[in-house]
Amino acid sequence: MAFLTTACGSKKTDSGLEGNPFLTASTLEFGAPDFDQIQTQHYLPAMKEGIRLEKEEIDAIVANSEAPTFENTILALEKAGDVLRRASSVFFAIAGADKTSEIREIEAEVMPILTEWSNEKSLNEGLFKRIKAVYENERATLTGEDLKLLEEVYDSFVREGAELDADKKAQLKEINSKLADLQQQFGNKVTDATVAAGVWVDTEEELAGLSQSQINQCKKDAESAGGKAPYYIVITNTTQQSVLASLENRALRERVYNASIHRTDETSENNTYGIIVEMAKLRAQKAALLGYPNFAAYTVSNAMAKTPENIYSFLNGLIVEYLPKSQQETAEIEAYARKTQGSDFQLQPYDRFFYSAKMKAEKFNITDEQVRPYFNMDTVLIKGVFYAAEKVFGLSFSERTDLPVYHPDVKVYNVHDTDGSIMALFYVDMFRRPTKQGGAWMGAFQKQSHFFNAKPIIYNVCNVAKPAEGEPCLINWDETTTMFHEFGHALHGIVSDCKYNTLSGTAVARDFVELPSQFYEYWASQPEIFDNYVKHYETNEPMPADLKENMLKSVNYHAAYALGENLASTSSDLGWHMLTADQVPSAEDAPVFQENLLREIGLLNPQIPPRYNPTYFRHVWGGGYAAGYYSYLWSEVLAVNVGDVFTKAGGVNRELGQAYREKVISKGNTLPLEQIFTDFTGLAQPDAKPLLKARGL
Repeated sequence: MAFLTTACGSKKTDSGLEGNPFLTASTLEFGAPDFDQIQTQHYLPAMKEGIRLEKEEIDAIVANSEAPTFENTILALEKAGDVLRRASSVFFAIAGADKTSEIREIEAEVMPILTEWSNEKSLNEGLFKRIKAVYENERATLTGEDLKLLEEVYDSFVREGAELDADKKAQLKEINSKLADLQQQFGNKVTDATVAAGVWVDTEEELAGLSQSQINQCKKDAESAGGKAPYYIVITNTTQQSVLASLENRALRERVYNASIHRTDETSENNTYGIIVEMAKLRAQKAALLGYPNFAAYTVSNAMAKTPENIYSFLNGLIVEYLPKSQQETAEIEAYARKTQGSDFQLQPYDRFFYSAKMKAEKFNITDEQVRPYFNMDTVLIKGVFYAAEKVFGLSFSERTDLPVYHPDVKVYNVHDTDGSIMALFYVDMFRRPTKQGGAWMGAFQKQSHFFNAKPIIYNVCNVAKPAEGEPCLINWDETTTMFHEFGHALHGIVSDCKYNTLSGTAVARDFVELPSQFYEYWASQPEIFDNYVKHYETNEPMPADLKENMLKSVNYHAAYALGENLASTSSDLGWHMLTADQVPSAEDAPVFQENLLREIGLLNPQIPPRYNPTYFRHVWGGGYAAGYYSYLWSEVLAVNVGDVFTKAGGVNRELGQAYREKVISKGNTLPLEQIFTDFTGLAQPDAKPLLKARGL
């Protein structure tokens, strides 16, 4: 992430550097990216120049004739790479949110270069020799964040192979380079396949069951996608598609479901199994080189879980409780469907959401169309997400229009601390577009750091359908909680109060980083917050009490599905990464391996497929969650434990919110994560028992 310092003047050795805005710190407030000045052609030269400058800085550290010290080695390393961080933090934000063909070409060229530099830096013998000397000589005398920074730097170099011999380092470099290339290939292929999987529809009659606004959206999406037919159903990144809850046409439901689940499997021209098996082998080889039995063991060794065995113990406890409930749930839905479809009706995966929604509507006397008018996206953000931050954490927000943005849909807000001062900038990019990858996420153009006097510049990206001009953006409950979830991540970066960039904000283990986001979902349904933002978009009237009661009761209706699809994805992720290189199946055998993997753990259930099948599991094969998807459930336990503390105090509680801010989300990675959790909750260990109750199971 970018700093507010300026790189030292050096000879410019690459074209495209004249007037390049990344070479000096932005003059905008806090160093915000100057998107009025940034052009596509600036990224590649800036990142190449950033690498050259960082190499000079590291060479100077290694060549220093003075004995290694914390200041001349660890802090010098912390300072290095200013231009590269500034350029790459913006570039990869754009590569996720607005990947045009030009951005994709740049990414394809720069990724091998960045990977090569990462390898060179992490395996630099002279640099590690100095780091190790500081670790051995000063570790006993350093304290606080200085000590933590030293430990993190040393441990990260060891984990990246700094102690390997020359031959193994060469092997590791080659593996890392191949993995980086394959990860990029996977992400691009899934994006292309998901766009290609969209379902064309000829007549409005086929869309029976959808609201008029949903039909209008399908018409608008058809125009955006090329107009091959009058209507177009966009496929989202998850296996199940929300539209299946409303479509009455069973044949169309089947088309939509099959388009989703087969988008990248062995039946598709966009089959990604070849990429997956190659990545699985390479990751297993990397783990073996580094002294681990498998990649899962390597991944979790520095996380809260510590070992894959601990994760399986955690998952098995949930699976035992989940299985009978999932079977009961499926039987109930099929029995309900047979009332109207006949006694021989066989419930299919593409039927489940449809009949579950009908059951829910009858049981709770509500429909999605009754509820949706009360969830206007802008109101959810301002009077829900932001309001909760104000009431619990003392923050306030003001929109500003003077800062340039990378897309017209992006909005920018000042984040004000309790004293009114601006403590951060927050960018919001809500609407989906063909150039945006699926899902929702948080990132930072700049991380907080007292050492660099850097304020956080944070962004959230979501994929909400953009309404037609003049129409309100009405969203569902899942999209509402997603907004709260992603802002929980943003808050982790916004209130960070750390000395060093390396330790600040979300720089924590995967199975802890989801705690702030999972917990922030808690506020979406808390009465004081809920009543403030759930207002009819036309009348501004609150949701009627009976509708509110039934809606909140219905949130966890048929909750086994949501848990099951997560358990299946988590188990799939772990199963692939528990393999040695010799055990990885061929691309042809991979579908059978995947089926057997789920069967052995009791989760092979066509009615409840994985939330993401491996072939479009971007978190694992195209992102940073390899052997780490379990962290969502693991962190949810932590979040439920934190939520219980607030519940016992009556929910919204400013004093308790301040304590959570000071003890948990401001700490970054400056303390052991177990200590951070215990300091706030008072629990010596996370307690998983309340999880099923919180999920309505």
